[in-house]
Amino acid sequence: MKPIPTFCKTDYQLLRELILKSKNETNAKEIGQLSQELDRAIISKESVLDNSIIRINSHVTIEDVKANKQMKIQIVLPSLANVTERKISILAPLSVAIIGFKENDQVDWELPAGIKTLKIIEVENTPSHDS
Repeated sequence: MKPIPTFCKTDYQLLRELILKSKNETNAKEIGQLSQELDRAIISKESVLDNSIIRINSHVTIEDVKANKQMKIQIVLPSLANVTERKISILAPLSVAIIGFKENDQVDWELPAGIKTLKIIEVENTPSHDS
């Protein structure tokens, strides 16, 4: 069974606003999936949120279990996304698949290339200075 995602209140509210603003976008499927994840999520206070949980701006190392390939990405807001810098929009399928989960969680997620099993190897969160 899939783990339950956890979000801090700030990220949760930001993502809800993003979903509302993105209603007419081309990535309606991802927005729907993100909304479903938020619906079942645990909302935690920023101060008590486990530092190994993936949130907006997290640097994450994930592994495609079947292909045995690792990649390191940063999850960012759509306006900051830049594939060459490995900054992936929170609305991209990969980000939607892993946001809210933590190190050692394993998630099955339907990506454009088919269903993949992703294992979260490492999560780095820099303290946020803007909250």
